[in-house]
Amino acid sequence: MKVTVVPAQVTTVEDRIAGRLGLSQVLLLAAPIFGGSALYIILPPAMNSSTYKLVIIISLMLVCSIMAIRIKGKILLLWLIVILRYRLRPSYYVFNKNAVHGREQFDKPLSLGSEAENEVRTVKPHRVIPLLSTAEITRVQALIDNPAANIMFKTTKKGGLNVLITEVKE
Repeated sequence: MKVTVVPAQVTTVEDRIAGRLGLSQVLLLAAPIFGGSALYIILPPAMNSSTYKLVIIISLMLVCSIMAIRIKGKILLLWLIVILRYRLRPSYYVFNKNAVHGREQFDKPLSLGSEAENEVRTVKPHRVIPLLSTAEITRVQALIDNPAANIMFKTTKKGGLNVLITEVKE
């Protein structure tokens, strides 16, 4: 006896009940019979035939038989559900990172330790470069204009600019 292993991904196999009809198709084809008999009993004149009852039952039969047609392995009703889900979802999705939806709301600020640790820490001030006087500015300009000076510009990791002037022969 040959044994085959069915992969776990194949879970959408539909059993055939009558011929090539699956359970959903059989239910769709049986729905007009039960629905039509309920309409025949409920609608006036009760338990008597009339033309409007026949029109409703025949139209219900046509709609259900069309929905039972199989296209590319799925019945037409399932394709209609897929299309309706696509059409009914929002057309645009706008992401707003400032929205409060889904965020935790806190009434009190969280404390992680003692009061001394939660105090605001002072930020170390940046180094302030002193302004140069007019005499020093002219001296620096003369050094930069000197062709014998070897000038190198280096940037720091934080965006600062260091200027190195070497080999000045006067």
